[in-house]
Amino acid sequence: MQSEVHYITRSGWLRAAVLGANDGILSTTSLAIGIAAASETRAPIVLAALAGVVAGALSMAAGEYVSVSSQSDIEKSDLKREMKELKEMPESELEELTQIYISRGLAPDLAKEVALQLTSHNALESHARDELGINEMTQAKPMQAALASALAFLCGGILPLLVAIFAPLNYMVFFQYGFAIIFLALSGTLAAKAGGSNKIKSVARICIWGTVAMVISALVGYIFGVQTS
Repeated sequence: MQSEVHYITRSGWLRAAVLGANDGILSTTSLAIGIAAASETRAPIVLAALAGVVAGALSMAAGEYVSVSSQSDIEKSDLKREMKELKEMPESELEELTQIYISRGLAPDLAKEVALQLTSHNALESHARDELGINEMTQAKPMQAALASALAFLCGGILPLLVAIFAPLNYMVFFQYGFAIIFLALSGTLAAKAGGSNKIKSVARICIWGTVAMVISALVGYIFGVQTS
């Protein structure tokens, strides 16, 4: 029998990687477009894109690490509290687990037997999974999320940086936008394939909102560029 493919095990790193790559493409491109709309030379565009890639990758790593660490701290605190309750009032915790299984459709006697069996096997694991919703597949991993975000941002941000270096200066805004849509579409397709979700919906979502961000950036750059020229 062929085993089923489940994608929930990828949710942690996939979320961080997709967010990092898309943010790298979108924020760096938006920055380059904003500067290109206000500048007549290439150097400021390349410098802005380079600074955006470096700062963005470090910011993504730090932000993701802090965010996921906070989640991890909450999980550890809940597990510690649950461990204490299991030691101090095991009967109450057993009844609580039984009621959880009853609410999920098991008959009372069967629910009690299941609760007893799981408690004897690993009480904390059972309560963590069924009462708190914490399990190994979805448990917060701060370092993994931080590294995935930083590397993904770098991979995404390098692409518009290369466009800033090599694209014709007179058409920089159009090249940046065109390549960004291609990059975002590829990113959305890969994310949808890795996560087993709808590819068209994923691509349409990121391209539409990406266009909005880049248009606003171009308008800001053009308006302030005209005012300061």
